[in-house]
Amino acid sequence: MKHLYLAAVALLVLGVSLSAAEESVVFEERFDKTLGDGWTWLRENPETWRIADGALEIRVEPGLAGTVRNALLREAPDRSKGTFAIEVTITFTTPPTKQFEQAGLTWYKGGKPAFKLVHELIKGETYIIPGKVATSTKTVQLRLTVTKDRYTAAFRPDAKGEFQTAATGALPPADKEQISIQCYNGPPDAEHWIRFDDFRILRLPES
Repeated sequence: MKHLYLAAVALLVLGVSLSAAEESVVFEERFDKTLGDGWTWLRENPETWRIADGALEIRVEPGLAGTVRNALLREAPDRSKGTFAIEVTITFTTPPTKQFEQAGLTWYKGGKPAFKLVHELIKGETYIIPGKVATSTKTVQLRLTVTKDRYTAAFRPDAKGEFQTAATGALPPADKEQISIQCYNGPPDAEHWIRFDDFRILRLPES
């Protein structure tokens, strides 16, 4: 028992919280030359995505949630077995101009989009959706935390500082769940590209 206490004190002295120390990486994608195993494309357009400088870049094409091009999906973690967080850092390489132009994470149930955590342009201003929290940076890190029956949508401007909660809500159990990186509602007459960096799925300690 004394050894456990001393280990905890050592972590705190080093500036590492106990909860952070207990997080474990389930999957990590660095976008280094090729995609890792387990990804599938939905309505792929090979001409409008690329891996460059350690990031995935996707052109924001016209479309809606149900017709999005180049949605990159993988199996979601089994939230009946614990609490998980999905993270990705996204950057507007060109300022968004079209109403509802957006990029981020989308949760799929049975092959259909169920809800999203995105950086979105609405009436000339950018917001984190859900929650409609105003933003002022072109880069945000998104974190979607899921449990067996709840979700928490959070973000960090410029991927710095503490995560800010944008919204929480119910997430009933479902079969065939997937998580997607995607962007849509882009302008038809201009090339806007989104950079996706540092995708991770983490298992979080139980509270």
